[in-house]
Amino acid sequence: MRDWQGKRYWLVGASEGLGREVAFALSRVGAEVIVSARSEDRLKDLVAELPGKASYVTLDVADRAAVEAAAKEVGEIDGVVYLAGVYWPMKAQDWDNEKADMMGEVNFLGASRVVGAVIKDMVAKNKGHIVLVGSLSGFRGLPGAIGYCSSKAGMMSLAESMQADLHRTPIEVQLINPGFIKTRLTDKNDFNMPFIMSPEDAAKEVFDHMSSDRFKKSFPMVFSWVFRLSQFMPDWMYYRLFGAK
Repeated sequence: MRDWQGKRYWLVGASEGLGREVAFALSRVGAEVIVSARSEDRLKDLVAELPGKASYVTLDVADRAAVEAAAKEVGEIDGVVYLAGVYWPMKAQDWDNEKADMMGEVNFLGASRVVGAVIKDMVAKNKGHIVLVGSLSGFRGLPGAIGYCSSKAGMMSLAESMQADLHRTPIEVQLINPGFIKTRLTDKNDFNMPFIMSPEDAAKEVFDHMSSDRFKKSFPMVFSWVFRLSQFMPDWMYYRLFGAK
């Protein structure tokens, strides 16, 4: 079990949903949390509600200079958790460049910018904890998910590449791939979402994994098997089963 007392964690994408609940989970066990998102009002409200020491830094992860400035303002940290994400359902036939770009900017490039802004200090100290939140949808392409699947797949590959470089060092990298979580993002879907979880229940899964020494966790467990096993299917079988009807 990790010792959280007095540790400083920067949570990016923490103003609502899963990020908000993870902030509460860390605050309850004695960690100091610095929360970031674009909405200052939501961040203020969150900081006021958290039981432990907390502060906020507003941030647009699509702006690299802003990310680097925010990292300096946050200061020395023990860990960073990247939870920011945007999503619009989108078929290839209905491609929207603006929305596709934004999913890439926030879901993948934002994570890269935040990690890039903190990792040099971690390497210099030879200590740190980096947590990226991917998605079950990142294991393989899905219909109606242009932009989202690919951006989450990029983030998952980013975490795996960091783990390949850092697994023999004291810098810990963790990847968490949730399924459907009841948020403003999944509210956009008009299809049945199996095993959908509340943000509170999903945050428990995230916190449990962060407290462990394991690299990767995908949940809900049974639902995750579908996505992990799909990687071994031949293309003809996969697209017949999972492609658009």
